[in-house]
Amino acid sequence: MKRFFSDTSTPVAKINVVPIIDVALVLVIILMVTAPMIAVSDLDIELPKAKTRSMEGGDRISVTLDAKGRLAVDENNVTAHEFVPALSASLAEHENEILVVVRADENVPYEAVSALMKEIKTAGAKRVAIGTTQHGQEVEEVEHE
Repeated sequence: MKRFFSDTSTPVAKINVVPIIDVALVLVIILMVTAPMIAVSDLDIELPKAKTRSMEGGDRISVTLDAKGRLAVDENNVTAHEFVPALSASLAEHENEILVVVRADENVPYEAVSALMKEIKTAGAKRVAIGTTQHGQEVEEVEHE
């Protein structure tokens, strides 16, 4: 009886994908952490302090009002006359009811924040939240419908 042996002297060439998966997962985590910070304006503001619960998940549009009265929609600085059209265009890009977060400096008068919220509603926003800073923590949002 003859036995046939296969030639096992050639190396088996396989790609080890575990390191690639590890790197991909780290990049996804970094993206998830940094993505909310990217869409915020660079206007220097100090948010009022509050004890609130964080809003979880979902897309949001950031509206920023600094102490000098300058406005920004997400990362784009706009004038008072450009604000409603810019926000309307940003809202039109999203099909679902997106949350609009108002980030106003703590030194801005309440009247200005109230007027800004009316303009946000005029632009077509259904959900509006006010951004605050918890004591020693990151920015939180308090939703107002």
